[in-house]
Amino acid sequence: METKRTNNNVVAQLNNVLADLQIVYQNMRAMHWLIKGPDFYQQHKMFEGFYTELADVVDDVAERILTLGGVPYHQFSEYLDQTSIEPVVEVPRGKETLKITVQNFEHLLGEYREVLESASNNGDEGTVALFSELIASTEKKLWMLNATLS
Repeated sequence: METKRTNNNVVAQLNNVLADLQIVYQNMRAMHWLIKGPDFYQQHKMFEGFYTELADVVDDVAERILTLGGVPYHQFSEYLDQTSIEPVVEVPRGKETLKITVQNFEHLLGEYREVLESASNNGDEGTVALFSELIASTEKKLWMLNATLS
């Protein structure tokens, strides 16, 4: 049975998401490594959980691109050229790291919704299923982060 191929627009969107995921992943690693302050232990563990989960999401998105007949970005130069996420240069203390994390996940959530819409319009049920799960998971993360910040 031949795999249905989607249009190049969805593959391009997936590659843009992949680039942003790689930068968010690295942001979470940086904050995990460099966080300081009274909430160190809690935040250190939280960022580890985020980057561990993001590694799986990166793999899922790259494999979806391959399934659709595309080639996933695989060089850091491509990620940096294509990302619309700001890489973390200096890790702030305390709640400022949570605010950066909220911004990163809100950005990804917006992209996930755009991909879901494009994939749905193209009858690409595999991508729709993947991104439906990513949307629900990201919404839950944002709820928890925003509750922590309030």
